[in-house]
Amino acid sequence: MPLGRREFLKAAGWIAAGGAASACSPLHAEWARQAQTGPSWPVPTSSAFGVLQRLTFGPTIEEREHASSMGLEAWLEDQLAPGSIADPVADRLLRALDSLSLQAADLAAWDRQDVIAELRRSTLLRQIYSRRQLFEVMVEFWTDHFNIFIDKGDTWFLKPIDDRDVIRAHALGNFRDLLWASAHSPAMLVYLDNQANVKDAPNENYARELMELHTLGVDGGYNQLDVMELSRCLTGWTVRDHLWKGEFIFRSETHDDGWKEVLGLQVQPAGRLEAEDLIEMLATHPSTAEHLARKLVRRFIREDLEGQGETVSRVARVFLETRGDIASTLRALLLDSGRPLPTAPKFKRPLNFVVSSLRMLGAQTDAGPGLQQHLAAMGQLPFAWVTPDGPSDEAGPWKGGLMPRWQFAMDLTAGKIKGTRLPLDDWLEVVGPRTSSEMIDGMGMILLGDVPDSNTKAALEAVASDAAWPGRVPEVVAGMLASPDFQWR
Repeated sequence: MPLGRREFLKAAGWIAAGGAASACSPLHAEWARQAQTGPSWPVPTSSAFGVLQRLTFGPTIEEREHASSMGLEAWLEDQLAPGSIADPVADRLLRALDSLSLQAADLAAWDRQDVIAELRRSTLLRQIYSRRQLFEVMVEFWTDHFNIFIDKGDTWFLKPIDDRDVIRAHALGNFRDLLWASAHSPAMLVYLDNQANVKDAPNENYARELMELHTLGVDGGYNQLDVMELSRCLTGWTVRDHLWKGEFIFRSETHDDGWKEVLGLQVQPAGRLEAEDLIEMLATHPSTAEHLARKLVRRFIREDLEGQGETVSRVARVFLETRGDIASTLRALLLDSGRPLPTAPKFKRPLNFVVSSLRMLGAQTDAGPGLQQHLAAMGQLPFAWVTPDGPSDEAGPWKGGLMPRWQFAMDLTAGKIKGTRLPLDDWLEVVGPRTSSEMIDGMGMILLGDVPDSNTKAALEAVASDAAWPGRVPEVVAGMLASPDFQWR
């Protein structure tokens, strides 16, 4: 008989927040320590598996074998040229989503929820099934960097265009082109209120985030006067309605045509060119290079940046030397003397936790409402982040929401997520276990890159037991997904 929900959680000892777990459970004790002391789980980050964890949404067995056969440096170069990678599975799944190829005016005639649902489905399907994994990782990075909340105003039909023509078009291209496209993106202008930025009543929202979040950084050398003056340069940048609904337009009649001064530069009246010249300058400003280098190091190498000053400087220097070439910047970040840089442990954000579970277990999913409901419960449904700073890249904000992760793990392995199925029987054939211990070790190699540590294994064996383990494979796999080991990458 399968374990019930309470019995599973009690045996594994993972209801730390509710206090229902046994205090003597090894995993309960370890997780309680982690909650108090911060992200210091000793995962093997120097291995190829650890590097692939950071450069994909969870390396599949096939990807691990491919990277091993060609070498990590060659694999990275391959991933930096995504156009040369055939992607038949993702392409086939995306063909069913009609909204992805439409323009804003066409999407505006659709049902609002259908448009949002298809954009979320397409994002998840790409992350789960695409072979262009580094590209998708960078799409996520830039989506966070240029965050847009999809439920504000007309962004529901504008963000799909931004996703296609701004983020995806330039994710591994040139930062100047990416910034330029974002600045002219109707979704961004609406989200940050620049469509309401007119002479005599300037709105500073977009100008502030353009400097604070998108380019210079909060300590990048600008002040409030610079924000006010840049917002004057951006007056008249707005979005069409009616016949060309959802297209960018510059309206000279609402533009402030006076002289301005931004970052010590005198800006003479030049209409639309005023802001465009400043965007060109911001794109390759030394403070922008430093800001982006720090964010990239935090995302790919180490959250707290301890001991990373030399890496940040090298990445910023290459960014400036190549005038914002993203692929070259990533090479400087990820390769040191031809070898991948060592990475420190990073706590998985909810989206990475869910997608890595699905990828590494070979799930079949439509990425529909059943899956999206779990992401919403964890707090990271795509395009649902309200504030312009985007979902946090640090562990702290995510470590308190563990119960929804455990519920997802249980529902996933029990086949309770509508539209999603796991081939657990196929994995048993691959692992070929004779005992529960062998099964746990085999699944550990698949999900953790190594056999589980003694604490995790002891808790999982308590769930399985040799007498009952063939019928409790779902509970054991759920336990491994919920274990502290799997929360890190």
